[in-house]
Amino acid sequence: MAKKITNRDEDYSQWYQDVIREARLADHSPVRGSMVIRPNGFALWENMKQALDTMFKDTGHENAYFPLFIPKSFLSKEAQHVEGFAKECAVVTHSRLQSTNGGVEVDPDSKLEEELIVRPTSETIIWDSYRNWIQSYRDLPILINQWANVVRWEMRTRLFLRTMEFLWQEGHTAHATQQEAIEETERMLEVYRTFAEDFMGMPVIKGVKTESERFAGAVETYCIEALMQDDKALQAGTSHFLGQNFAKAFDVKFQDKDGEHKYVWATSWGVSTRLIGGLIMTHSDDQGLVIPPRLAPTQVVIVPIWRNDEQKAEMLEYADSIRNELDDLDISVKLDDRENYNPGWKFNEHETAGIPLRIAVGPRDLKNNNVELARRDTLDKNIVEREGLGERIDNLLDQIQQDLYNAAKERRDNKTTTVDSYDKFKEVLDEQGGFIYAHWDGTAETEEKIKEETKATIRCIPLEEGESGTCMVTGAPSEQRVLFARAY
Repeated sequence: MAKKITNRDEDYSQWYQDVIREARLADHSPVRGSMVIRPNGFALWENMKQALDTMFKDTGHENAYFPLFIPKSFLSKEAQHVEGFAKECAVVTHSRLQSTNGGVEVDPDSKLEEELIVRPTSETIIWDSYRNWIQSYRDLPILINQWANVVRWEMRTRLFLRTMEFLWQEGHTAHATQQEAIEETERMLEVYRTFAEDFMGMPVIKGVKTESERFAGAVETYCIEALMQDDKALQAGTSHFLGQNFAKAFDVKFQDKDGEHKYVWATSWGVSTRLIGGLIMTHSDDQGLVIPPRLAPTQVVIVPIWRNDEQKAEMLEYADSIRNELDDLDISVKLDDRENYNPGWKFNEHETAGIPLRIAVGPRDLKNNNVELARRDTLDKNIVEREGLGERIDNLLDQIQQDLYNAAKERRDNKTTTVDSYDKFKEVLDEQGGFIYAHWDGTAETEEKIKEETKATIRCIPLEEGESGTCMVTGAPSEQRVLFARAY
């Protein structure tokens, strides 16, 4: 198979698109800005979804589903919310089509009395339901998660990272007290950090967004930020403390133990198929996709090699015994016994698809009772004994998972700089990029000035407290350094 992937240092954007295409993760669809997620990509999303869903349920959450269509009037009930999403909403105005000569057109008589918004996020439709569900403190907390698709009308799109329609989960919870809601917000942020680092092998920094970067309608937005191989930041997950904004907008009150009626406190939190883009840009290389073992749909592929029918029967029996041993260890394994492709073509295909380990077995391996074992992350190949292979592979998958995280963390740390002056800030940003810690005076004016002049944004105010200082731009007092980067 000819090499079809652009080198990262030649054209990073094209490299990203090439990896997606060659790994068969997704295609552009006929609808501008949306995508077709192919089986390889969807299997990866399913593994992400399964891991996250287990973590959500372990923290007491339940899954539910709410409508795709939201009455337009609902979005106008929370002023910041409608302002934040108004320019991204797809609107349904009519209910049917009618036939014309050789085609169809919108039936003008089917205009809706009230337009419907295609779900950009579900706070409004969910809090309308919560008004009916909540009367007493006994009804709280409500801990709901929804797996769904959403539509946000984007003008500039990129597969997985920013598409008009995408898949995600959105948690929506209701609480009796402010403290409970804040604890929930922070708990789910930690769930996202754990998933990003322990499953994706992607190191992240936890923090709080500035006022200008908050979710529309939130009191505080917490986030995790990751650094990609091109030294740009990626927001990888958000958890929002909504205060009582949506409870007041939808008149959701509860009677407490003393008989007093109070507004409910709220949170929402979500991650999306954007994580697949983050995984690609964290680990993949010029040969194609690299997938951490804990998320790989196929963790091990076995490629038997033969020259005639007699060898074929022997090699398939040998390969099948390996597959059965790995199956017994709950390792996801695929036996590639296709006859119409030569071994080199298969090796390249599985390498491009990011399968963590490849086992090749031929007549000589059968004779010597060993196998050739190849790691996708390092491209190292070794001849190892057949005896004890299952345990060796089980341990090696864990090692690969840790090695990918370590490599990503080392790369991030090497591209993280602390500066004190604005001149040094701009120098580091242009020559190196990456994460930059610097003091900021806390004003929206300074934040906007930095963004306009450098294209860098405040990714977060880190949760870990830092030393006070003076703003690199204005010299005004600063409580702590914040994290800057150019970002997706």
